[in-house]
Parts: sequence; C-alpha cells; structure tokens
Amino acid sequence: MTVRIGTRASKLALTQTQQTADQLAAVGGFPVELVHIKSDGDVLTGSLSQMGGTGVFVAALRDALLRNECDVAIHSLKDLPTGLAVGLSLAATPRRVDVRDVLCARDGLKLAELPRNAKVGTGSPRRAAQLRSARPDLDIVDIRGNVDTRLGRVPGLPGNPTTEVVTGKSCDLDAVVLAAAGLERINRLDAVTEFLDTDIMLPAAGQGSLAIECRTADAPPRAGSAEGSREVLAQALAALDDPDTRLAVTAERALLARLEAGCAAPVGAYAYRKGSLLHLEAVVCAVDGTASVRDKRATDGLTEVGATLLGIELAEVLLAAGAADIADLQAS
Repeated sequence: MTVRIGTRASKLALTQTQQTADQLAAVGGFPVELVHIKSDGDVLTGSLSQMGGTGVFVAALRDALLRNECDVAIHSLKDLPTGLAVGLSLAATPRRVDVRDVLCARDGLKLAELPRNAKVGTGSPRRAAQLRSARPDLDIVDIRGNVDTRLGRVPGLPGNPTTEVVTGKSCDLDAVVLAAAGLERINRLDAVTEFLDTDIMLPAAGQGSLAIECRTADAPPRAGSAEGSREVLAQALAALDDPDTRLAVTAERALLARLEAGCAAPVGAYAYRKGSLLHLEAVVCAVDGTASVRDKRATDGLTEVGATLLGIELAEVLLAAGAADIADLQAS
C-alpha cells in the first residue's frame, strides 16, 4: 500500500508535508508519495482577506480527498476553517512548534526601533490590527506571496536573491511579519530580527500546528464514536497525534467557532497546557488597531469536551465585552 499525501506546491507546504510524510512512513512501514494539488489561493491574485482568507488554501485539498485523489492531506492548522467537512476528519495534530509571530526588519531593527511611518508588510488582518495597536504610526502594507517572496520585500535579509528596489516586488519595505513556525520549517530563522511576545501579538488559532486530515472511514476512531478504522494508516496517524496540541487547538478553534469568526477576522488565540490546567487567552481587535477586547480563562477539564467548553466560555466573555461591536467577526 502506497499512501498518497496531498499538498500544495509552495516551498513551505512541500517541506512540512515531506517531513510529516517521512514520519508517517517510518511509523507505519508503508511507502508514501506526494500529490501536488493547486488551490485558488495559489492561482488568484489580490488581497487574501478579500478572497476568503486562508481557507482558500484548504478547499482544493479537501476536494482531492473526497475525490479519492489522495489519502491524507497536510494543512497548516491555522488555515483550517472551524466548520466540519462532511466525510473528513482531523486525524492527527502533531506536536506544535513555536506559536509566535516574528518581525523580519532591515538593519536588524526591532518593532520599537522602527522609524515613524516605516512600511511593514503583512497579509493578515489579525497581525495588522495588533501592529497598529502597538505602533499606530506605522504604515501597514497588505502583501501576498510565499515566505521567500515576502522576505524579499525587505532589503538586507539573509538569503534574499536581490538588492534591487522594485515597488511591490523587492526591497521596498522596512519589515514584514511572519510566523516563526514557517520560517523554522524552511530554515529561514536567520531573517528574524525579533520574536514578538504574545503580550504584543497573539497568534492565529492553530498557529505553529499542522493538521493531518483524511476521510473519516480511514481515520483513527475517536472516543465515543463508532466511526473510523483500525488499519495501518489509522494506527500511524494516531501515533503522530500529540494530545496536548489537540487540546490547545480544540480550545482555540472552539473560541473561533463561537465567535463565528471568519478566516479574515482580526482574532488572536493561544492555548497551552501547564500542569493540570489548560490555559486560553484571546483578543479581538478593530482592524485599525484603535480598540480591542482581551481576556483569558483556564480549565482543569483536560479532555476535548473540556477544551471545547473553555473556548466557548472565553468567547462568551469577549462577546459580553463588546467584541462583535469593534470587529467584523464574520469577515470571510
């Protein structure tokens, strides 16, 4: 049996998919092959938030699974919509890596050191809102492209192929903000000038995590469910699942679902287990950075049900504090 693993063809997607494929093959003892799937997000241009947010990268992979063009799909979990996909299951959440966002700036500058009106690029409304809150004087520029393309917008960063200033293409920004996890996976952490503390910028729900999705009939059985499989693929997927990561992302995604927050809504959420408690902190921001509501809660219910209830509880707290009034939570 060869397990076909669906992936987007970007450098980051291929890298994280190959790493996961190697782990699956080692655990399951079966050969694997990568199947390249092209999504609308890879083809269309324009603002990502106007195209439906990061969820546009997921739809084509899900369709490929349902059409039996691949057996497993690997996503960045922060791209995965909170709504259920009929016939598919989140089969594994491997151990999470660094959740933080990072600043990659010219001349080694940190966020506090950027000059007034410095141009900072990001395609994320969540990052843009929190940047504007921390530094209202910055000029936030909406950008698209893969990791190398974004880093190429900042002059002097290690690994950049050119020093030519071309507006909209290369060396025309003072800094960009990206996820530490993505840079780590493609060995570009040398471009980071500051790891942004979660006090300044809460990550996207699921950031730093991967999602391994498959058809429900092929997935490991979940507690209390008769659906699933006990075949070798399911056993390998179960072995890659990290329980603490699953608890954390379950809480974060439950919060998003209760807020009814779309992919482009300016919401940050971060959950983590510490001892006998699961902690969750979240923020909802106005896109212009002028207002926000932020709070945190914890639970000793270390089950998926407990994590879900924690996310719902914190969402209710944020809604009661006016989250829906300051942000377009339904932004697609």
